[in-house]
Amino acid sequence: MYEDRLKTLGLTLPDAATPSFNYVPVTVHRGVAYVSGQIAKVDGEIRVTGKVGAEVDLETARGEARICILQGLACLKAALGSLDKIERILKVNGYVASAPGFNAQPKVIDAASDLLGEVFGEAGRHARAALGVAELPRNAVVEIEMVVAVAD
Repeated sequence: MYEDRLKTLGLTLPDAATPSFNYVPVTVHRGVAYVSGQIAKVDGEIRVTGKVGAEVDLETARGEARICILQGLACLKAALGSLDKIERILKVNGYVASAPGFNAQPKVIDAASDLLGEVFGEAGRHARAALGVAELPRNAVVEIEMVVAVAD
């Protein structure tokens, strides 16, 4: 159902991320899946780097947020076997590498929230934090983590 919705939207999931450090992409406990922070990679590479409000414009950052969500969904599919086991998106935390004076982090993370709504409908509406940070790993623009309710 949800994977068909992705296809309808013209989207495909990338390969699930393989951690470069000491963590797992998804931990499932008592019906809740915790998705580790995902930075935007295309074919395993970070293609956009820098700070939003300086080297990176708002629309590019929004695109990076969408890539982060697709990567998170790929990790969920790998961990759960199917996106159809997702009952609801509970929470999204979005981190935006921000230049001094940039304060539109919610607009960047809205792209991620919008995508979750397009894929999951009402079940994609979630609590959220959108934070500006000085640096992200590998000079990435956006990092997003999710908390998801998983059906039995």
